Amino acid sequence: MILYKFNKQLVAILLAVVTLLTSNLAAAHQQKEAYSTILFNDRTQNIEVSHRFYIHDAEHALVKLLNKHADLIGSVDTQKEFAEYIQNKFRLLDDNKQLLPLGSVGFEIEGKFFWVYQEIKQPEVLTAVYVKMAALQDVWPGQINQINVEHSDIKAKSKKSRSVRISEHDDWQRITVD
Repeated sequence: MILYKFNKQLVAILLAVVTLLTSNLAAAHQQKEAYSTILFNDRTQNIEVSHRFYIHDAEHALVKLLNKHADLIGSVDTQKEFAEYIQNKFRLLDDNKQLLPLGSVGFEIEGKFFWVYQEIKQPEVLTAVYVKMAALQDVWPGQINQINVEHSDIKAKSKKSRSVRISEHDDWQRITVD
């Protein structure tokens, strides 16, 4: 009888530990972080924007946003919906705070990432951009979106990079590009 009670307690403890570990792993899998790159391409004279999201995070977000099962890998319609959502959550302004209306170049799956691409012709004179990226912040308040800006420094004959991390409480971020 004592052995039975011991085994029952041991099983209960093991189940509690497994449940705790499993829930921590599930929460740890969501990165709640995305990366965008704004590239000033001297060759094409375009501003090229690429957004990278973990597929796992994107699918979980789509369930909350669309109230349905999301199959980002197997459904081109779902991919298109997510790409449109991202494009609506990303805004770029010139140094006069005028909207730079980015066009869609497309989207793709590469490994564990979902990529969304946009571009626009570079204005002739541009010393700074203002950026706002609110993707997935309406799903997870802790979502961080990192924006990397890459451009050429003509005076120094080199490439320059700047980065900003945007949380849900951040307003427009100004990034110099001269």
